[in-house]
Amino acid sequence: MTPDTLFETLRRFVEAKLDLAVMIWGPPGVGKSAVVRDVAEAHRLPLVDVRLSQLAPTDLRGLPVPDGDRARWLPPEFLPRDGAGILLLDEINLAPPTVQGIAQQLVLDRCVGAYRLPPGWFVWAAGNRREDRSAAYEMPAPLANRFLHLTVEPDLEAFLRYATRRGLPALITSFLAFRPSLLHRSSPGDHAWPSPRSWEMAARLASLGMPLDPAIGEPAALEVEAFRRVFGTLPSLDAIVAGQGDELPCPEEASARYALVFALIERATNVKEAVAAFTFVASRLEAEWGRLFAGPILQRMRARKLEEKFIAASVKEPHLVRFLADYQELMASE
Repeated sequence: MTPDTLFETLRRFVEAKLDLAVMIWGPPGVGKSAVVRDVAEAHRLPLVDVRLSQLAPTDLRGLPVPDGDRARWLPPEFLPRDGAGILLLDEINLAPPTVQGIAQQLVLDRCVGAYRLPPGWFVWAAGNRREDRSAAYEMPAPLANRFLHLTVEPDLEAFLRYATRRGLPALITSFLAFRPSLLHRSSPGDHAWPSPRSWEMAARLASLGMPLDPAIGEPAALEVEAFRRVFGTLPSLDAIVAGQGDELPCPEEASARYALVFALIERATNVKEAVAAFTFVASRLEAEWGRLFAGPILQRMRARKLEEKFIAASVKEPHLVRFLADYQELMASE
């Protein structure tokens, strides 16, 4: 499933108060933990993120302390005591078998020793697959059988929507739209390689004018640098968002068109500019480019609470009337 599908599935679990344990599988950097965090934020639930690979058995089981002629166990302070929320057992299959064994009791019985997880807390876990070369341990069959298993894969459209929400620069989003195969490409033997997580790190380096290869590796960074030169050939973005783009040349190369579309999405900051940019794309380029522009700009307007004004202004433009159906589909899907 895609990250968006995973978000929707987990959201429904929360709304239905489905307290079954969930195991989320996927390659490194695909956004497993980020999706869980988004679900917690969407429902205003606290999230306790426990990295099991970093724990010793006593860290999870607790410490024995004398109590008269017997011992009692002091549970770890990071386990919740009250309320409701999400307990994420991250990197569960990177943890040694002894820690996984203790986690099994938490997953199965919602308790560890004398500690009991309060009602209202969801127990979810996440981990990489063996084929991802993550040095993971084989998950014991009794533990695996306690979970619902969900597998998430990289998805370009989901990442572009996420990138729009996060304000990642057009250089990154337009490049990935042009070279989707580089969204996630594991490179054996290399420390840095492209993934949704490393592209977000690369975006931060790009904002500082620094090389991108420490985040995404040298081959991908060289391609981005070549793509960066395309930005120098774009028509004036300021003129386009000001509604003065009728006489401007329109790029013919696909790479330049991807760059133009996402640069305009990033440049448009209000309804007037967004409608002007959309009109330019819809009137000067083929319909496929208008559809590529429509989704992210609608999301950008929605994030700024300008969605209704944007749609109302758009349907007054003759070039944009044909996109009304696409808008309706986008709104329904979100």
